[in-house]
Amino acid sequence: MPIFSKLLPEGVRVVEARTELDDGPRFWQEERYVANAVEARQREFRTVRICARQALAEFGHGNHILVPDDHRAPVWPPNIVGSMTHTAGLRAAAVACASEFSSIGIDAEPHQALPADAVDLILLPEEQRLAARLRAYDPGIAWDKLMFSAKECVFKTWYPLAQRWLDFLECEITVGQEPGTFTARILQANSAHRGVDLSALRGQWMSESPVGHGLLATAITVR
Repeated sequence: MPIFSKLLPEGVRVVEARTELDDGPRFWQEERYVANAVEARQREFRTVRICARQALAEFGHGNHILVPDDHRAPVWPPNIVGSMTHTAGLRAAAVACASEFSSIGIDAEPHQALPADAVDLILLPEEQRLAARLRAYDPGIAWDKLMFSAKECVFKTWYPLAQRWLDFLECEITVGQEPGTFTARILQANSAHRGVDLSALRGQWMSESPVGHGLLATAITVR
């Protein structure tokens, strides 16, 4: 079963790939965004869009051209919400009807600790202290990397609704209320958009294997 099928509710269509795909049509509108990129980047860009189109086919949009907007977020068909992620060993897309969900965010990361020089740029002091406490309790999880993934997931959920940037330090992640869950508190003053309160988001997470192996995955849905 795909990782994100375990994290996302019924009604969300998920397609994942563990190897690169190259089937289906190519669209110049997409290809131009990676025309100057290295071949590995072109393959991952193409594969995650093939996954997305396979997911979209269930909703009648199997040939939708997924071009990035100014913030590199994919532009989905009308009345569809979705999210994509790609990392070493996984490409994934999740889509659903906008009549059921306001937004979706998914993210996957290698299950490794954050580089030491990145911690202060990504985690608030409160989050760093929480990560240290959790690491003492369970050293099998890269808690700082999990918080990073959760913040990436939050941004992918937040941006389609808010249409503005959210910095890593404008979001506070709390992990540990229940196994496999996290909450995100948005620290911007105005966090209500299109009738949806985004001041606090709740997500799910899982790890494939202990720290140093496999992947961490996070997911958020907003009804």
